[in-house]
Amino acid sequence: MDKLIVSLSPHAHGTDSVERNMWGVIIALIPALLVSFAFFGLGSVVVCLTSVAACVFFEWAITKYMLKEEPTLTDGSAVITGLLLGMNLPSNLPLWIIIIGALVAIGVAKMSFGGLGHNPFNPALVGRCFLLVSFPAQMTSWPVIGQLTSYTDAQTGATPLAVMKMAIKNNDASLLNQLPDAFSMLIGNTSAANMGGGALGEVCALALIIGLCFMLWRKIITWHIPVSILATVLVFTGLLHLANPVYANPLHELLSGGLMLGAIFMATDYVTSPMTHKGQIIYGIAIGFLTVVIRDWGSYPEGMSFAILIMNGFTPLINHYIKPKRFGEVPAKK
Repeated sequence: MDKLIVSLSPHAHGTDSVERNMWGVIIALIPALLVSFAFFGLGSVVVCLTSVAACVFFEWAITKYMLKEEPTLTDGSAVITGLLLGMNLPSNLPLWIIIIGALVAIGVAKMSFGGLGHNPFNPALVGRCFLLVSFPAQMTSWPVIGQLTSYTDAQTGATPLAVMKMAIKNNDASLLNQLPDAFSMLIGNTSAANMGGGALGEVCALALIIGLCFMLWRKIITWHIPVSILATVLVFTGLLHLANPVYANPLHELLSGGLMLGAIFMATDYVTSPMTHKGQIIYGIAIGFLTVVIRDWGSYPEGMSFAILIMNGFTPLINHYIKPKRFGEVPAKK
């Protein structure tokens, strides 16, 4: 008969589990997914399904045949990686490129380090950045919302971020007049300006904010990382705009590109972000600062993915120097 083993007190009990939180994130992504399906049509469905299916398959195959372990697909982590990778891609990306991205995300960024809980970098972002460097033309071809004729045949256009970058490069603030108003960007209505919609998950900031509210309500994440990122971008870009109007106003910066998607769903990844609230605020401020630096003065119009990956690398250092007080610890006398 099995013995009942009880550890020493204190004891704590909660309803949280890996599976509960993972599937909670998937639920939070549903509004953004539905908006992408409505705006991009068949292309969005094909990209997301391909990405999820490829990620799930590669995790199952690597776990079963290479690691010789029992697959744990029910925890939802492979599904989230697939969804987030798909939401960082354009809606007309060829299937074989999506599959390569999934292989890099799961096989290289996750399973090569030992699987869930061991990866130092966000797998979906590693896959996305690998594709961006390897296939820059395909990864920066953005279909215009409402002008899609088929999955592979779509009219493309410059995104708001590209227009902002061009204004800085040419030192011409009048180019910013091409941008949609802030409310249109909030709801994802960029078609009136005949602009590319960007990646699937960045088209509608309002849908992402709804997902954030759900995760905060369910206590899946805390406010520290997303708020510190968004506040840093708001303040930094506000100062730049006041100093020189060639830089876009803060609202346009907040509502464009992958800032909302990254701040809410990717920077908050449990494994690759700091453990303490103080560490998370430092982490978020650094991500916001690096994002603006890369956007305004780097080679790429978008800097969110690179900023998060850079700070993923600093997470162990932040955890080392910023630690929570030990239970029962008595402060040292000065």
